[in-house]
Amino acid sequence: MGRAVRDTRLDTREARLRLAVRKEPYWRLISEGAHLGYYRGERVGKWVARFRKTGGSGGYLKATLGEADDIRNADGESILTFKQADEAARLWFEAKVRGDRKAGPYTVGDALDDYLANFDRKSLDGTRLRIEALIRPALGEVDANALTTKQISDWHRARAATAARLRTGKRREQQLRPLDDDESKRRRKSTANRDLTVLKAALNEAYRKGKIRSDEAWRKVKPFAKVEGVKLRYLSDDEVRRLVNAVDVDIRPLVQAALLTGARYGELGAIKVQDVDLSAGTVWMMDTKAGKPRVAYLESEGLSLFTQASAGKKGHEIVFSRPDGQPWKSSQQGRRLRDACVKANISPPAGFHDLRRTYGARLAVRGVPMAVIAEALGHADDRVTRRHYAHLAPSYVADTVRAHAAGLGIVEASNLVKLTAEPNKTVAG
Repeated sequence: MGRAVRDTRLDTREARLRLAVRKEPYWRLISEGAHLGYYRGERVGKWVARFRKTGGSGGYLKATLGEADDIRNADGESILTFKQADEAARLWFEAKVRGDRKAGPYTVGDALDDYLANFDRKSLDGTRLRIEALIRPALGEVDANALTTKQISDWHRARAATAARLRTGKRREQQLRPLDDDESKRRRKSTANRDLTVLKAALNEAYRKGKIRSDEAWRKVKPFAKVEGVKLRYLSDDEVRRLVNAVDVDIRPLVQAALLTGARYGELGAIKVQDVDLSAGTVWMMDTKAGKPRVAYLESEGLSLFTQASAGKKGHEIVFSRPDGQPWKSSQQGRRLRDACVKANISPPAGFHDLRRTYGARLAVRGVPMAVIAEALGHADDRVTRRHYAHLAPSYVADTVRAHAAGLGIVEASNLVKLTAEPNKTVAG
């Protein structure tokens, strides 16, 4: 591991106390992938370590080594000098190389690393991003066996109170979506619940494997209630036509495909020419959310769209690529769709997933059985489908109620007629 290091910022108590308080530790390289760090808090300083094996993945393994001797004198165990912290870090690094975690505490970060290493579901990239950006910075260095309900609960509430980050250009100040209405606050609580679900999953896996003694700390933390409301946003046929006319030409085929297949943004962006069977009128979605390929059935418009989009391309090429031939990336659709909705006088603006809901709604209104819609949308069963679309389908109950509840004669007849608004125009009464 090499000889002991020197660092004029960290060697002495006086030097450390001159450092600025910050969330990120001051790191000192020990060897490749191994760092000793000093966390400068408002009340106390701590020695921390991080380690990543050569060629490893899933981020750093991290541990808290002890309190720095900034205020109290070192005891060599819980309060350490720089030299003692360096020695403790080296022992921990050597234990990591041997694969033996007994030399240091098993941290929340360790549990997250183990969880990612065994993660075999489709959402690996999204889960890793959530862990590295939102969970590890706040809780990664905490000893998992000393983790408290209050720590988790405070983090969970803080996540709900933090404004969502918006897509921001390079070298620009991070833009945030303000929490200025009930709907935005509901969405943040819903997002915080998903963060909590990932954290609990990692800790539960470590608990089942005997690496954490008790699950009491996180078992007591409950998700925010009544924040997972079913979204019923879908577009009328007229809004669909206006949206398609208004959206940028470069992404228009992708929007059309979503409306004609009900596929998700990521699923459409991964379709290759070899996945399209024009003679059978089918498209295989190979890269799906559930990780199981499924087929989409094309009617005449869909068949025409895929024929045009596939023309002149080889089997391995992407059907709906950007103008430069590259795949569409995550979040590149949002702003284009919002701008198109403004041009098309569609309010509130539709998100890309609303195009998928519009496809399902059109089928439901036309009396297509829920089981068929579930199959077309790739739902595991029709319970999710019914929750979203059953109220739109022709219903014996609805028809019976309307027929037998009518006839009170308490509302005067009117000659008002519902008109269809043209883009960028307002219909006056």
